[in-house]
Amino acid sequence: MKSKFLKFLAIFLSIGVVAAACGSDSEDAAPATTAAPATTAAAATTTAQVEVVADGSLLDVVQARGTLNCGVSGSAVAFSETQADGSVTGIDADFCRAVAAAVVGDAGAVNFVALTASERFTAVQTGDVDVLMRNTTWTQSRDSSVGMDFGPTTYYDGQQLMARVSDGFSGSSSVADIDGSIVCTNVGTTTEKNIAEAALLAGAEITLLGFETSDEVYETFIAGGCDITTTDGSALVGRKAKQQPADQEWVIFPATPISKEPLGPTYGQNDSAWADAVNWTVYAMIIMDEYGVTSANVDATCATAEAEVARLCGGDGELQTAMGLSADAFHQVIRQVGSYGEVYDRNLNPVGLYREGSANAGWLDGGLIYSPPAR
Repeated sequence: MKSKFLKFLAIFLSIGVVAAACGSDSEDAAPATTAAPATTAAAATTTAQVEVVADGSLLDVVQARGTLNCGVSGSAVAFSETQADGSVTGIDADFCRAVAAAVVGDAGAVNFVALTASERFTAVQTGDVDVLMRNTTWTQSRDSSVGMDFGPTTYYDGQQLMARVSDGFSGSSSVADIDGSIVCTNVGTTTEKNIAEAALLAGAEITLLGFETSDEVYETFIAGGCDITTTDGSALVGRKAKQQPADQEWVIFPATPISKEPLGPTYGQNDSAWADAVNWTVYAMIIMDEYGVTSANVDATCATAEAEVARLCGGDGELQTAMGLSADAFHQVIRQVGSYGEVYDRNLNPVGLYREGSANAGWLDGGLIYSPPAR
């Protein structure tokens, strides 16, 4: 596969972790030895609780502040990318804007906070961010001991691997085929534990290199410092589309992901009013998408809407004011940001991620995107 020199160099530059012995007690904690030490150890504060707001919910705080502090990756292709001018693009960024539109009436009232995987939960616990839209997987430990609550899944993903065709890999390769390989990934993620467990079950011995940022992972992969890179399949598709060098051909495998990665908004525990505001922003975007309502036609639609759409528009029977939002909160979400399908297509179609035939299709089209009724 790669030359012995490159493998030796990569091993020398980091303390490798053999799959059979890999995996910390908490999948959210960075390993004790990584190529790039975490700047913030999430595990160190897993027992911390989100600061109690004396006068009520975080919803009140955000509305009084007039700005949403939204945690994002900042380097996740098509999900959240910080541009040269400081703006942030991607589907996660648009969900931040949607929450801001619902809560304070202005999709532009977002302070984007770029966070590494190991920083994200601490940022919620300390109140530095109000919500994470950061490709964060919903897991049992995060939902309990780490102290997070999770909103609706906005993207159903699964972990896959990416390698160079010149190294003998193809779309039909399996985890068993990576025996002896150096694998790069991010620290402080479910990805580390997933690949360690998958390799162990497949009888493959690997050396795992952990990096703090995704950019470091792919820079190392491109330079030949590792044979494999692994993360959610959507991220691999985006990076392949954007960064594959002209003299390399990358391939993503296996065809069936090695894990379930439900991704969506994440926030501190036990704040029902804030959770309702975030969750129903997403649900409203899904429901409006089912009815074919978009940013282009929402004003006209809301002017004559009936039943469920009318309620979401702020008409008779609306429930938004009882939630602490303006009656037209979700009208503004669609008007300023778009429906679920609109946001998805705008950000993910350009990198080759389509809803049709995937778990991210609507439930009426055979997918898993589904909302409770707005009544």
